[in-house]
Amino acid sequence: MCRVAADLAARIAAGGLEGNLAENVGANTDGDTQKALDVIADEAFTAALRGTGIRWYASEEQENAVEVDAEGRLAIAIDPLDGSSNIDVNVSIGTIFSIQPAEADPETTFLRPGHHIEAAGYFIYGPQTALMVSFGDGIRKFILDREKDVFVETPASGLPQSCKVPEFAINASNYRHWPQPIRAYIDDCLAGTNGPRGKNFNMRWIASLVAETHRIITRGGIFLYPADARDGYQSGRLRLVYECAPIAFLIEQSGGKATNTLTPILDLTPDSLHARTPFVFGTPDKVERVATYHDLPEHEVSALFGNRGLFRA
Repeated sequence: MCRVAADLAARIAAGGLEGNLAENVGANTDGDTQKALDVIADEAFTAALRGTGIRWYASEEQENAVEVDAEGRLAIAIDPLDGSSNIDVNVSIGTIFSIQPAEADPETTFLRPGHHIEAAGYFIYGPQTALMVSFGDGIRKFILDREKDVFVETPASGLPQSCKVPEFAINASNYRHWPQPIRAYIDDCLAGTNGPRGKNFNMRWIASLVAETHRIITRGGIFLYPADARDGYQSGRLRLVYECAPIAFLIEQSGGKATNTLTPILDLTPDSLHARTPFVFGTPDKVERVATYHDLPEHEVSALFGNRGLFRA
């Protein structure tokens, strides 16, 4: 996988010199637009994993899981190229993956809670190409040495539990579609020192899950992608198997929490390979606070910038 990631990093760094990597070439099974680099990455990882002990390969870019090695004992769920809509604007994008024991068929393997994950991580293709990975005993960080063409391990610290100016990441343009508890949480953050939180916040939004995750692991804060009232978003938009479960595993291993606003992501059982879910992750106290907004009385949740009863004490 590291070989493929290094090759992808070189293609991305070359930009238009490698052809139009952001060209629309079709749509995946859920109707999301596929870019040329989505397909290139998917084919490259599939080929590279043959003969490596991987039996089942489940990709966001393919309708069904495929058998790579009939004798393999492991299975991989992968988003070969997360954030591909940002290819042409030179924003960091990445690859997300998780590895777990292979069962007799793909459904039994992948349609179960994420506690069976044995390893998960992501490659991020940015100013640095980095691999963040966990094998269940904390996180490890590797940086691609471009001259030597190898990934070199560097110190990795856990997710910061606090920061001078706390940060939240959410696409605020969808405010009118959010459930009321999410609106109330963001309202209170935006109220700053005049609101019930009593502090100012910074907002970030990159629209690249890998880049958002990398920032939060490095600096702390919280990421929110809630369900909302739009068609196709009622169950959230991010995919449980390919995106949320791997990131949740990595976040928990770095000292954070990850939920669907209420339930830990790794407790959820997907009902299909491409099941979607709301996703909230980051510093534990911030993630837990989002859940408490769902317990507030209706009149307090709806009161813009009000003093939330659960927090007055």
